[in-house]
Amino acid sequence: MKVLIFLSIFCFGIMPVLESQESRQILERMEDVMRGDNLYAEMTMTIERPRYEREISIKSWHIGNDYSMILVTAPARDRGTSFLMRENNIWTYDPRIDRVTRLPSSMMSQSWMGSDFTNDDLVRDSDVIEDYEHRVVRTEEYEGRDCYVLELIPKPETPIVWGKVKMWVVKDSYIQLRMEQYDQRVKLVNEIKLSEIKAFGDREVPSRMVVIPVDNEGHQTILEYQLMDFDAEIELDFFDRRNMQRLQ
Repeated sequence: MKVLIFLSIFCFGIMPVLESQESRQILERMEDVMRGDNLYAEMTMTIERPRYEREISIKSWHIGNDYSMILVTAPARDRGTSFLMRENNIWTYDPRIDRVTRLPSSMMSQSWMGSDFTNDDLVRDSDVIEDYEHRVVRTEEYEGRDCYVLELIPKPETPIVWGKVKMWVVKDSYIQLRMEQYDQRVKLVNEIKLSEIKAFGDREVPSRMVVIPVDNEGHQTILEYQLMDFDAEIELDFFDRRNMQRLQ
């Protein structure tokens, strides 16, 4: 009987570790497929509201999760606006006043360029592996594909605006197809759907992302990628505040 009790305690004690290892491996494969190490992208963001629609053209450069530069190329009134993340520091450049400003952590939950993305979503782009505790909740079919469903809870020390995130990741290709973002009270805030899988170089990834805020009827933001280069030649010194004013 003592042996059975010991085995039971041992098995239940090791299961969360195994679940964590499995979810980490899934997320690592997903990150490698969806992002890579050095990524350059060109995209169009369309903000849809009941009374208007606004389109923004964007270029972005990324190295891992610690370095990113985002440049707005259209419309004319916003052209030259840029955002820089270098490790834990984030700045924005406004060409109309020719000023670089550091973004405080209190602004990370605010809307990015009037869209349904937050500054945290577009600029910081939190590390889903290191910044969260994660586990595989279940597997299910979504959009005709067998998917892992993962639950991610932010670690207490991380400056993340969400209380919980859920992801749907295709089992054979590790492509992300869906995400749900919950607030600190675990109430669903956004549904994010990824679709229109296309080839960019030697990778096939979703080229369209739609963010739908569940409490705002008629509101959504659509991000469509025209170009993704997963082997872009980008140096660390590119991510410099002085470079924000030179980009066009």
